[in-house]
Amino acid sequence: MELTSSCLEQIEKLNPEINAFITVSELALDEARKADELRSNNQELPLLGIPIALKDIYMTKGLRTTAASNVLRDYIPQYDATVVRKLKEAGAVILGKTNLDAWAHGSSGENSDFGPTKNPWDREYYVPGGSSSGSAAAVAANLCAAATGTDAGGSIRLPASFTNTVGLKPTYGLVSRYGIIAMASSLDSIGHFTKTVEDSALFLNITAGNDPFDATTTNKELPDYTKDLHKGIRGLKIGIPKEYLAMGIDKKIKENFDNALRQIEELGAEIIEISLPHTKYAVACYYIIQPSEVSSNLARYDGIRFGNDRSYFGDEAVRRIILGTFTLSAGYYEAYYKKAMQVRTLIKRDFEQVFNPPAGGVDAIIAPVSPTPPWKLGEKLDNPLRMYLSDIFTTTANLAGIPGLSVPSGFINGLPAGFQILGPQFSEKLLFQIGHAFEQTQERKILDI
Repeated sequence: MELTSSCLEQIEKLNPEINAFITVSELALDEARKADELRSNNQELPLLGIPIALKDIYMTKGLRTTAASNVLRDYIPQYDATVVRKLKEAGAVILGKTNLDAWAHGSSGENSDFGPTKNPWDREYYVPGGSSSGSAAAVAANLCAAATGTDAGGSIRLPASFTNTVGLKPTYGLVSRYGIIAMASSLDSIGHFTKTVEDSALFLNITAGNDPFDATTTNKELPDYTKDLHKGIRGLKIGIPKEYLAMGIDKKIKENFDNALRQIEELGAEIIEISLPHTKYAVACYYIIQPSEVSSNLARYDGIRFGNDRSYFGDEAVRRIILGTFTLSAGYYEAYYKKAMQVRTLIKRDFEQVFNPPAGGVDAIIAPVSPTPPWKLGEKLDNPLRMYLSDIFTTTANLAGIPGLSVPSGFINGLPAGFQILGPQFSEKLLFQIGHAFEQTQERKILDI
């Protein structure tokens, strides 16, 4: 009750300014009270009483789910998403639903029909990154202990980097998509934000696993992700893709990344330059596949079964619907969508070839998350192409279906920066091991507001 009350007080104090939450649950204190009762009866659950926020595209039975769009402004789901059900069964207290770029379309958090989310580290001028903007801001500003997100092209890793939080994009199919409003079905990865790497591992222990309602989920036997966190990284081979550092990266981001690289070397890892030659095609490839799947998924919001008038779609949703419908139309499908899928295969193959330590490959890859520090509110709104290019380092992981972990690596002019650790499919345990080792070398800076 104390922890939940503290979060609710912080929400009441800061949300009018940060705009991280769209809906706050009226049942949170009741859930917290029940958690205390279970605890007093020696009931043990892994997340008992921990206040969690949910990105507002996760279905929540009886609690409004909007996707940050006026199309679903009044939509009340009849069931919980699989991840929500698992969190509740683990004892979590659901605080409410967090803001995002509407339908998860965006990299800044400014495309919400409920107003932009502000970066807690500079609430006047800067974006928190998107599309999972509210979840990242909520964790950073101590409005909750952890929050869920989705990542189809960087929508967890980018806001994590911009808000000094830890953000996990799991392997595609490791966490169920059932009950989560689809953006791009072959790219959507269901992850989360936490304050530490260890918390991220604890969270994944709850959410990962097969789900009969999602045919893309894995049947693999999964490990305890908290095991080997303290193992260290001495002897690991870490790859640095030369293409990522030659693509107009901001000088201060490069300095921040180089500092992180030196720290990883001091921890005993071997740094190896690698090549991912098809990286230069990733953004173009992504922005054909993603809008194509968006146009298909948003076609169901016809105002008949659910949803309001289609004219409520915002500019970014309309832009992606038009682009996606064009690339899937007769006469253009093979020239655009089919070709993009072939390029996607080449990008996936690039990663498969470098993740092979016995043959001279590497155990994992580290790279910047964003080519720039957080930008100012409104700075890129009039130039969608500039906004899309902020995904240049993140889309490859989604196209290849591999996991990525964003870890804080310091500050640039008072604003957070992070780097991402990428690994082979289902290598989350290794990513946590690397991220935790690096995290222990850093002086943790907590936002005090």
